[in-house]
Amino acid sequence: MKPPRRILLAITGATGMIYVTALLDLLAGQEVEVHAVISDAGRKVLRLEENLAPEELSGISRWFAADDFTAPPASGSACYEAMLILPCTVGTLGAIAAGCSANLIHRAADVTLKERRPLLLAVRETPLNRTHLRNMLDLHDAGAIICPPMPAFYLHPADLHEMARQFAGRLCDLIGIRVEGMQRWEGV
Repeated sequence: MKPPRRILLAITGATGMIYVTALLDLLAGQEVEVHAVISDAGRKVLRLEENLAPEELSGISRWFAADDFTAPPASGSACYEAMLILPCTVGTLGAIAAGCSANLIHRAADVTLKERRPLLLAVRETPLNRTHLRNMLDLHDAGAIICPPMPAFYLHPADLHEMARQFAGRLCDLIGIRVEGMQRWEGV
């Protein structure tokens, strides 16, 4: 029997925790093992927006402390298929673009890039300044996928949860996980 695919989910302190719960709901029906790390600010925003502690999120099989540089994601030999930073603060974006590994999230992203594995950053900030844009371009050039949480309204989401689900489905597509039943554009 083939082992499940493993991905790493990093949660930082930007707004947008609705996307985290939507992603985990979609992944629950897949053969995917989700490992996760959350920043201190991420913990606070998760509580503020979703009234949840990280341990209450369903679908995560293993948690790592953000300050644990001995955790498996700190090494390329851990072989995660992809890493998603959802939501991604511009501080995290800047640290990764500069190659600064101040915590496990930064280090794991650096490892993901050096191993040429998919790294998705759902950067959540507006408006963007020149530094943000330059950091995005630098990471794009390094192989990352910059995917800000921008909903597709042409699919006419009925509510915020459906909107978040559609975006989470797009993230799944970008890491090669095809979720059946996702509404897709079929033309006019």
